[in-house]
Amino acid sequence: MLISKNDIIQGKHSKPIVLDFGFKANGLQKPVIIFAHGFKGFKDWGHFNTMMEFFIQNNFAFVKFNFSHNGGTVEQPIDFPDLEAFGNNNYTKELDDLRTVVDWIEGLETTEIDKAQIYLIGHSRGGGISILAAHEDNRIKKLITWAAVSDLINRYPKEVLSHWKKEGVLYVENSRTNQQMPLYYQLAEDTLNNLERFKIENAASQLEIPHLVIHGTADNVVSVSEAESIKKWSRTSKLTIIEGANHVFGAFHPFLETTFPKDVQLVLEKTIQFIKK
Repeated sequence: MLISKNDIIQGKHSKPIVLDFGFKANGLQKPVIIFAHGFKGFKDWGHFNTMMEFFIQNNFAFVKFNFSHNGGTVEQPIDFPDLEAFGNNNYTKELDDLRTVVDWIEGLETTEIDKAQIYLIGHSRGGGISILAAHEDNRIKKLITWAAVSDLINRYPKEVLSHWKKEGVLYVENSRTNQQMPLYYQLAEDTLNNLERFKIENAASQLEIPHLVIHGTADNVVSVSEAESIKKWSRTSKLTIIEGANHVFGAFHPFLETTFPKDVQLVLEKTIQFIKK
């Protein structure tokens, strides 16, 4: 198993993208899975490193990355030392980052990967971004969304938007790190300027690739009803509901276990079955 950690590629918005890439060196061409983390997420959260090894052992190449403005840095890709970058993140930047990662994969010089088979997994907000990306980029051949949001546009009430515009910034608390994380009003402006592009319903309804939607009934961050909406819109999709699973399917950070939580294991098994069809 060959894994390269914390490789640096240049993004389109002044910040680098830090990524991990790995595969089993056996001379066989393998599909490539790209994993996109969610809001307040990062590529090394919880079980993601062990998850990467799981997919590699199942004979996939695997890429996971930090969005360029997720709040991590090259020197410290775990957690959120760069809150200024976090505050200046938006959906345009995340879509550009994801396309940059696909471009990077296409430029790799190795016979071990099948560049015609690029699959995308997105969690939470990364799932919503992944639906938009799969709609826009025909290089993505299969899509899997875990606990994905169905709407990126209407997540803030009007009174919050009014306060946000007046103050120029909202703060969200990170309960794990106790940081007050800024969201600058540019996020709202970027969204309002791209309403059609960022409408997940539009993107999902036009997908023509296989799409697996997985969600837990005990998700108190993103309601399971959002998965049901995505299933309704995405005619090529299959919906898997996991009874009692929470937003991270029982995972936690830091993750030092040798076996996955049962719901994570089920998610990975369902995902493998789907992409190997």
